[in-house]
Amino acid sequence: MAIPTNDRSDPADSQVTELVADWLTLDEAAERLGLSTTQVRRLVREGDLIAVPVTGRSGPQLPAVFVAEGEVVKGLTGTLRLLADARYDPEESLGWLFSPDPSLPGRPIDALRENRGGEVRRRAQAMR
Repeated sequence: MAIPTNDRSDPADSQVTELVADWLTLDEAAERLGLSTTQVRRLVREGDLIAVPVTGRSGPQLPAVFVAEGEVVKGLTGTLRLLADARYDPEESLGWLFSPDPSLPGRPIDALRENRGGEVRRRAQAMR
């Protein structure tokens, strides 16, 4: 029995795949996080990470910038849950995270990586 991920059978929207420069397979993410692939699949299934199909690549992929120094970027999981609560699907969440926001300034994912998660979550909460 296959473990479901929060992806669809169709490749992710081309706009999203253009916004994200580097992708990781679940196996690659597991290696970088020091986890098993099964544990990474669980993180995806529970909404702690997002993995989507990417044209030209095999299996679900997640953005490489979601992993920093062997860990999931601080604040990412909470932000993904806020976006899910606002009824964003995985592709919409990726689009939001990787699109420039002049009020930050920059992209929300970059703000998370710079430890500015509070600013990002306030914007995500405002979308509810």
